[in-house]
Amino acid sequence: MTTIRPFNCEDMLKFNNVNLDPLTETYGLSFYTQYLAHWPEYFQVAESPNGEIMGYIMGKAEGHGENWHGHVTALTVSPDYRRLGLAATLMKILEDVSEKKKAYFVDLFVRVSNKVAINMYKNLGYIVYRTVLEYYSGDPDEDAYDMRKACSRDVNKKSVVPLAHPVRPEDVD
Repeated sequence: MTTIRPFNCEDMLKFNNVNLDPLTETYGLSFYTQYLAHWPEYFQVAESPNGEIMGYIMGKAEGHGENWHGHVTALTVSPDYRRLGLAATLMKILEDVSEKKKAYFVDLFVRVSNKVAINMYKNLGYIVYRTVLEYYSGDPDEDAYDMRKACSRDVNKKSVVPLAHPVRPEDVD
């Protein structure tokens, strides 16, 4: 049985099995603790019965006015636990928190090469809002899709009307 619970500081000592995946963006410990301190309701973990971290989601609320939204900073599931619906479950929790905070939409960034994740997000109702050129550092740098899903507050779905032209990272607000 999987337990979904709030992420805690001790989890940072046992999430390497998840973070070592090449498609997972990893950060310094201070970054994780900042999220945990500021947006604990957006930071959830899936834990196996033996205490192993199966996956986690980390996000935040940001923006102003009609740009007030929930943001998925990281979502990852260990390769051993993929295809069980954990990512969708974690996304639902983040979406529910965003609804409670009266967000207009939820957004995330994903590598354009990560077709599995893109398809999963599309199946969850997300659309490609725009392409962000050279968003991910690497050799070579890689573009990202900014994907969005409207929340119930955005009655007219204005937040999910796709942009026609790509943008640069410095143009992302």
